[in-house]
Amino acid sequence: MTNLKFIRSDLSQLNAYKAHPGSDSAEPVAVQFDRLDTNESPLDLPPEIKEKLAWTYQQVIETNRYPDGGHETLKNAISQYVNESANLENSTFTAANISVGNGSDELIRSLLIATCLGGEGSILVANPTFSMYGILAQTLGIPVVTVGRNHSNFETDLAAAKSAISQTQNPPIRVVFVVHPNSPTANSLTAAELEWLKSLPEEILVVIDEAYFEFSQTTLGGELLQHPNWIILRTFSKAFRLAAMRVGYCIAHPDAIAILEKVRLPYNLPSFSIAAALVALENRQLLLESIPQILSERTKMITALSAHPTLEITPSSTNFIYLRIKTDDSKLSTTVLTNLNQKLRNQGTLIRLLPNGLRITIGTPAENTRTLERIQAFL
Repeated sequence: MTNLKFIRSDLSQLNAYKAHPGSDSAEPVAVQFDRLDTNESPLDLPPEIKEKLAWTYQQVIETNRYPDGGHETLKNAISQYVNESANLENSTFTAANISVGNGSDELIRSLLIATCLGGEGSILVANPTFSMYGILAQTLGIPVVTVGRNHSNFETDLAAAKSAISQTQNPPIRVVFVVHPNSPTANSLTAAELEWLKSLPEEILVVIDEAYFEFSQTTLGGELLQHPNWIILRTFSKAFRLAAMRVGYCIAHPDAIAILEKVRLPYNLPSFSIAAALVALENRQLLLESIPQILSERTKMITALSAHPTLEITPSSTNFIYLRIKTDDSKLSTTVLTNLNQKLRNQGTLIRLLPNGLRITIGTPAENTRTLERIQAFL
């Protein structure tokens, strides 16, 4: 590789995020693969919604014009949905409480820019968790402080987290990232974790990622207004079936939203993505009707896999499951997980291989049946 002398020296140590971690060979991801590696919805948009979007693209969107840079219509629609989904009064959250991003990744990056740049702060994460918090921080030169989790229920090591916050000074921890429920381990925040988050001083931003809210039906939105240092992230990429459109949003105090608007790139969301998010919200009852089937399929998967004496499946609050091997031999566990992942891939099932487990997205009934049969045959 050419030595580019103008590039920051620390970037050579970073690994790029792999968009499809299960697809680690040169061959393309073909249609015949069961793609259970990225926690997307297994269902595309219904034809009638696609037809409406096609009409919008043909008749309404002017491709020679920039998109709506203020997102006011979309923000209003999102605020109505947030209030409805948290059983709040219609006026609790308004457009002033919402910021929209090109996927949640852009919002995470904006939050880091707004809080930690210039040596002003570091971030705290509990691994394993969503890797982009650490990756985005490192690309910005922001230190990442990590703690572990309880091996059985994946609760954050709170003693280690409290110690890290008190001892990390140069720079101090400015942002704490949590996922509710967590990826890849599928567990919701515990009562102890919630009490800890509530106890954090206002000098620390608490980012609560609720990407899987529609599956867990558990939100901290009702408590957000009591904590001006809390921000909730959500996405249209999962239950709303719009992963291709890249639409994320956050809910926060209007003062925090105003700061995010200062660092947001202009025209950051394409017109077609805005239109797709609006249509999805208008048809949310139809789109979210698929969730009970996904949860039923999740139960089927957990029941079948838990029956095998060598597998450990943790309870899931979302649209994926986390599978581990029952052994104290970490080398053996890694070997079995790696071999199982490769065997599934060879047979047409893509899942996410992680250092200590496998994350399997709940797919269609047919995809889940094939996955179970392939895992059972391997075992």
